[in-house]
Amino acid sequence: MQRTISFTLNGKPAQVTTDDERMLLWVLREDLGLTGTKFGCGEGHCGACAVLVDREAVRSCALPLKDAAGKQVITIEGLGSGGRLHPIQEAFLKHHAFQCGFCTPGMILNACALLLKTPLPSRDQIVRHMDDHLCRCGPHTRIIAAIEEAAAVMKGGAR
Repeated sequence: MQRTISFTLNGKPAQVTTDDERMLLWVLREDLGLTGTKFGCGEGHCGACAVLVDREAVRSCALPLKDAAGKQVITIEGLGSGGRLHPIQEAFLKHHAFQCGFCTPGMILNACALLLKTPLPSRDQIVRHMDDHLCRCGPHTRIIAAIEEAAAVMKGGAR
C-alpha cells in the first residue's frame, strides 16, 4: 500500500512516500541516494545490506519500509560524526579488514551493533556475531582484530 513513512535517517528526519512493503534497501539506495548499503543476495543471508535500526543490525533487503516507521536508521554514510570516521571504521582501515570492500559496510554496521550491546566482546563472541556475514575475499582474521581494537578504543583504551 502506498503511504508516507517517517523515520530518522543518520540523525535527521526522513520521509518517503512509496509502497510500504518495499524493502528498506531499495528506499535507501534508489529514493534517498545512499548507495553505501549494498545489494548482495536479496534474501537476508549475506549481510551486505546490513544497517542499524534502533541500534540493532538488520538486513535491509528483508525489512519492509513500514517496519522502519518511527525508528532510528543508521547507514554506513551516517556512522561517523563531525567529519570523522567511527572507531570501527578507523579500525577496519588500520587493519586492512577488507579487500574488495563490497561486504564491508554491512560488516562494519554489524560489528558496531555488537559493540553497542557488548562493549568488550571476547574473540569467540566476535566470531559468533560475525559468522553469518559472507565475505569471499578472506580477511577474517583482520576483521576480528579490527573489532577488538575498536572495542578497546570505544572503551577508552587501546589493545
